[in-house]
Amino acid sequence: MAEIEPIRESYSNNDIQQGQVTALLDHGAEFEGRLTFEGTVRIGGRFKGEIFTNDTLVINPGAKVDAQIEAENVIISGEVKGNIFARRRVIMHPPASFKGTVTTPSLRIDEGVVFEGASYMPKT
Repeated sequence: MAEIEPIRESYSNNDIQQGQVTALLDHGAEFEGRLTFEGTVRIGGRFKGEIFTNDTLVINPGAKVDAQIEAENVIISGEVKGNIFARRRVIMHPPASFKGTVTTPSLRIDEGVVFEGASYMPKT
């Protein structure tokens, strides 16, 4: 499983600690709709819709996500279909499977990941 690095120096107007998981949609749970959050959210179940955050999204092994994602950082070990726009980075660890488009200045795809789609790396 991926280890979460501290991502930001500080958070404004809240008490969220660096790298702290603030929500968890675990295995067996399903959600459809729009998700917005601060801090780090881990998805281990099924999600369909839109995800927006200025922080970190972690998609665990076994998760199935069909979504448009906009985040600071995205770490994927599960199955994702859709488009990702990450302001800082996207990291994919096996057994990740991704179908869609990734736009980010930093993309890491580890050996064993299934990647079907396109990647765009805009200049910062």
